[in-house]
Amino acid sequence: MIVKYFTFNPFSENTYVLHDETQECVIIDPGCYEKKERDILTNYISDNNLKVVLLLNTHCHIDHVFGNKYVQDKYNVPFLIHQADVPTLQAVPVYAPAYGFPLYDAAAPTDFLQPGETTNFGHSALKILFTPGHAPGHVVFYNEATQVCIGGDVLFQRSIGRTDLPGGNFETLINSIRTQLFTLPDQVVVYPGHGPSTTIGEEKKFNPFLR
Repeated sequence: MIVKYFTFNPFSENTYVLHDETQECVIIDPGCYEKKERDILTNYISDNNLKVVLLLNTHCHIDHVFGNKYVQDKYNVPFLIHQADVPTLQAVPVYAPAYGFPLYDAAAPTDFLQPGETTNFGHSALKILFTPGHAPGHVVFYNEATQVCIGGDVLFQRSIGRTDLPGGNFETLINSIRTQLFTLPDQVVVYPGHGPSTTIGEEKKFNPFLR
């Protein structure tokens, strides 16, 4: 499985495209707001002859959902989130103009992610792990075959997701990391919603919030 990411929007959010040898791909957390960002995303997909089969959100804060409607309309694919994050998604159109994003266009999920189950594309499987704390319906996606985790805003290199937004809770986030992420093998690479990748082992040793 190949992991490609693009850093988009003023929040420096990481948008992910995952694909394998079948050329099927999923888009996770499309943060593309400007046309040039959307072009970068779609050009990568077309240049690599990829077929988009699924749109996923780890969670639904504004910086992770800018491109949902664009991707949904362009590729006509299912759009999945955790049901507990529906209020988070529905709040975005209310505050987007105040944040300076008057052109935000909302998309509605077509189905919901179930923790413990897997979502599949091509020959690849993503296990859904429920990791609330940063957002009430936050999930991460784990591919066991390649030891890769798409982690959203739960665990960062030497840091963790903020918990001061609506629905956030510090103790819940720490519990999510310890029970869901830190039970994965140390070599698992975590690709976060912001900043560089890290590994489970590195964060067990060096993350100041989790010692």
